[in-house]
Amino acid sequence: MSGYAKIQGTRPQTLAYALADSPVGQLAWIIEKFKEWADCINAPEDAVTRDRLLTNVMLYWLTATAGSSARHYWEAFHPSRPPRTEPLEKPTGVAVFAADLACPVRQLAERDHNIVRWSEFDRAGHFAATEEPDLFTDDMRVFFQPFR
Repeated sequence: MSGYAKIQGTRPQTLAYALADSPVGQLAWIIEKFKEWADCINAPEDAVTRDRLLTNVMLYWLTATAGSSARHYWEAFHPSRPPRTEPLEKPTGVAVFAADLACPVRQLAERDHNIVRWSEFDRAGHFAATEEPDLFTDDMRVFFQPFR
């Protein structure tokens, strides 16, 4: 399930043209990601309403932003500066959602970041803010409260 990263990291502009040209293509691209990455059993609608899925698709398609969203992968595949060697000092919060693709390892995260909040949840996947907006928002509020 890493083909998306490979094409976005190596040929993001080709993908951008294809997705901007076809609303059905954009729909298929997004729905596939929700099916694989959301906390759902049978269909993406188990985690997110169809209306919200279509809104997500339309935001990408009407604004032709598939290319700019793929840019992150291109930059990760082609770094323009050497990797950081010192830990980040900025306060960092980590929210771990049960059905997300990659589960962060706390010991490694603490080695490289100033972790001030670590939350683990028994539901939601990669799209946690869309799948469980109240859960996500409450955790963000708790993290930012000391900085107000």
